[in-house]
Amino acid sequence: MAPGYEISTDPDRLDVDVIHGFLRDAYWSPGIPREITERAIAHSIPFGAYAPGGAQAGFARVVTDRAIFAYIADVFVLPEHRGQGVGTALVRAILAHPDLQGLRRIELHTLDAHPLYASCGFEPGAAPERVMEIVRAPEELYAD
Repeated sequence: MAPGYEISTDPDRLDVDVIHGFLRDAYWSPGIPREITERAIAHSIPFGAYAPGGAQAGFARVVTDRAIFAYIADVFVLPEHRGQGVGTALVRAILAHPDLQGLRRIELHTLDAHPLYASCGFEPGAAPERVMEIVRAPEELYAD
């Protein structure tokens, strides 16, 4: 990661305006209401990436039982901070977090960041015949 950037799990440092602004336009959460963003952060381990000077540069959160399973969600780096190693640093910080050691499974979904996650040790799911899910479209959930 470029000098001066840092990663923190302190929820008080998060710029929720920036995070919500990005997520409401992201392909995986279009139109997400701020209160849903706030609730998701409150019930996760949040990871903020900060540029020199302290401005929010990126974000990720982990939903976990801290014993067996973790799901990495909402990973992003703002466009003006990409190419600085911030995304890789976020993922590596997640994998090094003390509450996430010894887990049987760490999972995530991505459409476009496979090389980033592969560089951190992630592999394509080995057992799609075992995985089942319910997926609801954001427009079903966040409609006014």
